[in-house]
Amino acid sequence: MLLGGCGGTDAAAVPDGWGTLDTRSVSVGYPEDEGYAPQPASARGKGNAAVALKVEKGTRTGMVSVQLDFATGVSDAGEAAAAAGAGIGLGATRGDTRDVRLAGEESAREARRIDYEFTSTGEDSTPAKGTRMTGVVVAGVDSKDVPFAIRINALKDALSSADLDAFVSSITIK
Repeated sequence: MLLGGCGGTDAAAVPDGWGTLDTRSVSVGYPEDEGYAPQPASARGKGNAAVALKVEKGTRTGMVSVQLDFATGVSDAGEAAAAAGAGIGLGATRGDTRDVRLAGEESAREARRIDYEFTSTGEDSTPAKGTRMTGVVVAGVDSKDVPFAIRINALKDALSSADLDAFVSSITIK
């Protein structure tokens, strides 16, 4: 299934009520109207170029993160997906992996989407240990050959297939 816009450098459509995480390589939408909010640079991990979190009663129940230049020797979407997929972790259950076509710079629109599930560790304000989570990673390279990985994590069943597709469809490659 192909997702995203068409045309040379068309930007992706971001749904009403959503904000945008904007980096030098990609932008991705997140649902502000569902409680997601950008995380300040000082609070996020060194490997993350941008993050939006959904926090409920002190627990992080949803996250959208953008990682740039996270692997060396990566020159295409398949290699970026292999490197990003290695970071999914032990104990994760991998689902579908498929090619997607994103909006943005024509030379960089090819990406791979990996769906997966995992179990929360209960650490760092995440849901209680043992809670099942849904994950999607979209990986590729931008127009300057910088690898990117966009990760969407949430409580299992908190996001529908249509919701996950909306995240992917909101990505624009620069």
